[in-house]
Amino acid sequence: MSASLPIIIKLEGVEKTLGEQPVLKGINLDIPKGHITTIIGPSGEGKSVMLKLIIGLMRPDRGKVIVDGTDLARINDRELNDIRKKFAMLFQSAALFDSMNVFDNVAFPLREKRMVAEQEISRWVPEMLGRVGLGNMGHKFPAELSGGMKKRAGLARALVTGPEIILFDEPTTGLDPLMAHAIHDLILAMHKTFRFTGIMVSHEIPEIFPISDWVAMLKNGKIIAMSPSGEFRRTSDPIVREFISVNNGIHPTSG
Repeated sequence: MSASLPIIIKLEGVEKTLGEQPVLKGINLDIPKGHITTIIGPSGEGKSVMLKLIIGLMRPDRGKVIVDGTDLARINDRELNDIRKKFAMLFQSAALFDSMNVFDNVAFPLREKRMVAEQEISRWVPEMLGRVGLGNMGHKFPAELSGGMKKRAGLARALVTGPEIILFDEPTTGLDPLMAHAIHDLILAMHKTFRFTGIMVSHEIPEIFPISDWVAMLKNGKIIAMSPSGEFRRTSDPIVREFISVNNGIHPTSG
């Protein structure tokens, strides 16, 4: 990675065991500020565990998770909560509250975390819903939304607080290819507008390459490759090529 790129998150020698199963076995990873970095790899390798470590929902057994210069292992709960204000997250399921309409779901972090005045909420929420294509959907409840609409509402909720960092955990899971493509395009458009740092876990090969600035691959508990998206796609590394080819539906010996 270019030394001129500012790094907002660093994982140094991070290890994590769940139960008796070692999951992360010495992760070293730099996340550049203002870019979208996508982490790929086989299922069950611990990609979602990495996201939980980055946001402080888990602590590493060994190693450091450093966010904007702060080692999360060396701060108290109050300081950790302050660090978390830099973050938002878009979950696989969008994680909307079934008992709230779309407006109140998007307004939730403003009311609960930022204590924003209702006058401001009544202005910000419709604006954000309009940006994600749900301008007239604020009155609807999650049960009335399609899968793609739920993802859009989840993205609006993630964006409404103006976070520096957004974590995307398999953001297109459960969507058909056309809708998945639309959500990827929306994420890219929102990134161009708001310039947040994006960290995405995804299995969508090759769809993630056009929206990612950097791609890293997790395998056997370690990051085995990381490079700009275009270079990653053209890699000569046989393990990476095998993974990309198999998940792209192309036999690794073809083309």
